[in-house]
Amino acid sequence: MPDSFPRQQARTRRFGLGSPRSFSVSADGRRVVFLRSPAGDDPLTSMWVFDVGSSGERLAIDAAGLSAGGPETASERARRERVRERAAGIVSYSSERSARRAVTVVGGRAWTVDLDRGGAEPLDLPGGELFDARIDPSGRRVAWCAGRDLWAAELDTAGAVAHGSARRLAGEDDPAVRWGQAELVAAEEMGRREGYWWAPDGTGLLAARVDETGVGTAWIADPAHPQQPPVPHRYPMAGGADAEVSLWWLSLDGRRQQVTWDRERFGYLPVVTWPDAGDAGPLLVVESRDHSVAAVLAVSPATGTTELLAERSDPCWVSWPPGTPDRTVDGALVWAEETDDTLRLTVDGAPITPPGMQVRSVAHVGTSILFTASTEPTTVECWQWAPSGLEALDRGGVVVAAAAGGATTVIARRNMAAPGVDATVRSAGADPFRLADHSAVPVVQPSVRITPVGPDRLQAGLLLPSGHRPGTRLPVLVRPYGGPGAQRVLADRHAWLEDQWWADQGFAVVVIDGRGTPGRGPAWERTVRGDLAGPVLDDQVAALHALAADESDLDLGRVGIMGWSFGGYLAALAVLRRPEVFHAAVAGAPVTEWRLYDTYYTERLLGRPDLTPEPYERSSLLPLAAGLRRPLMLVHGLADDNVLVAHSLQLSQHLTEAGRPHSFLPLTATTHMPADPEVAEHLLVMQLQFLAGALGATG
Repeated sequence: MPDSFPRQQARTRRFGLGSPRSFSVSADGRRVVFLRSPAGDDPLTSMWVFDVGSSGERLAIDAAGLSAGGPETASERARRERVRERAAGIVSYSSERSARRAVTVVGGRAWTVDLDRGGAEPLDLPGGELFDARIDPSGRRVAWCAGRDLWAAELDTAGAVAHGSARRLAGEDDPAVRWGQAELVAAEEMGRREGYWWAPDGTGLLAARVDETGVGTAWIADPAHPQQPPVPHRYPMAGGADAEVSLWWLSLDGRRQQVTWDRERFGYLPVVTWPDAGDAGPLLVVESRDHSVAAVLAVSPATGTTELLAERSDPCWVSWPPGTPDRTVDGALVWAEETDDTLRLTVDGAPITPPGMQVRSVAHVGTSILFTASTEPTTVECWQWAPSGLEALDRGGVVVAAAAGGATTVIARRNMAAPGVDATVRSAGADPFRLADHSAVPVVQPSVRITPVGPDRLQAGLLLPSGHRPGTRLPVLVRPYGGPGAQRVLADRHAWLEDQWWADQGFAVVVIDGRGTPGRGPAWERTVRGDLAGPVLDDQVAALHALAADESDLDLGRVGIMGWSFGGYLAALAVLRRPEVFHAAVAGAPVTEWRLYDTYYTERLLGRPDLTPEPYERSSLLPLAAGLRRPLMLVHGLADDNVLVAHSLQLSQHLTEAGRPHSFLPLTATTHMPADPEVAEHLLVMQLQFLAGALGATG
């Protein structure tokens, strides 16, 4: 008997298993390293190699053959949570410059992987609970975090730790101080998940010292197991103290030097990168707490001094693409500039991308620059810039990953035509090679109409039940994210699978990207500054009515809305503020009171609550609780360390005090996104039962 869609989606971790991912290319372009599990329902990910010009891929190490050193450490779990990792086995790795050797951590034990011959050897690394072990670019050393400390060791020719070479580079007895690790807002919001960076020659590294003395503590409890003590979690709430982050050069010969900059003015350290080309040294991005100024600094590790290379300011905030800043092989600075309608790449201050092309990320910088960009919001394309000009390498779908080295590029894309990931290796003098994709074939076949609607040309997707007969009126289910940082309306078949399943249960499904979402330029994203409720909700209503005017089978007398995280906030907001439009809602892990969310994300959008309380009052759900008159289901993981369960608990308390009935589904031992396949499967069905009952859907 074939799987139902909820079971298939849960077993395949949302159809992410079996696809190639996490690509790296050797500096000479001769080798591609990547991860992949053997089947679409097998979560155990292994490491693979493709040698350019060879006949096919080969398995470097099967994760099933690696014995873990013990249960996954709390630090490992936290790192996995920050990237929403749901697979097992080898889920991350580092390789040296020539891609002949790699290091990975599985279950608290580090391994060196021989990428020439295959196979792996365990590394005997001291220091306690081990995580984030990485090889240096030269392949001669390894560094790792253990507890709150940072360690390093020499590797011998066989890839083992050289006798007596392991040493603690940095560490303190103070339990509030950690070395070589990213603080929460860096890992969750800035996209910086590392806390140390090897020098290209492996003679030392830059390391972050994170002092969380002033940061408030959130206690994550497991009420289902009251015998277990709550876990302290340093969480900087909006308006409160952030971690104090400093940066240090740690030479392997024992020398130590602090890197200096105006930390009073620039309290955030969003980016640290050490270009491999030449001897120009590391680059930093430092940022003011109010996000209005950001600067690029060049670092001299030996002296700790910094040189200002570029500075930009904006009354709202400054943006730059992930992967920048960097340097070309001749030392030119790759950075960005913003106009009202475009985020553009620059080389030594001169724009190299045209107006209207929204740069999404930079994948590689060498003699040329490999980057992704959107020329219209629903696609993410791959482009290459060289002094001779721009070249489109992949267009028409959504590029999910890109990597390069030498004359070789890897581009992984999804599109509307076929399921799975198309990951193709292209190299000068060799035929293109497509890496195998073993992901499961979904049991649903999405059919979506993507169209811009209304005067603001809001991007919207509409899905009807398979075999829908015109003239049959359908309840409507709006499924947005709808807020800063994420899009839902993309030319990606994979993105519409669950939406089609909902449609096949008897709904007309509507997905809308409104103001604040990426892909349409800086001015569009900044329209939500100071108000996270009004613009995003107004756009959902406007687009819904525009679609209904064109599609008469949408029954606007039966409209539900559901979402997760910011989408959960938007769903609850919709039934609280616009009950004449929305008649039922499922709000998953919603932010209900923005004072309880983290500093970096929230203050960027709303300012500091102690200085500008009005935006927080406008955007909070708690004052609206007494007005609830539509069915509302709250769903929240009790172990969520990103959107704390306090958000749903406080809204539920306000609703109860006002005498407003609602449903609350707590998920035990669940973080921000349900990871347990059984929970994920049955949660989908329970949400369907709730909405079908509230709206009268008949699938």
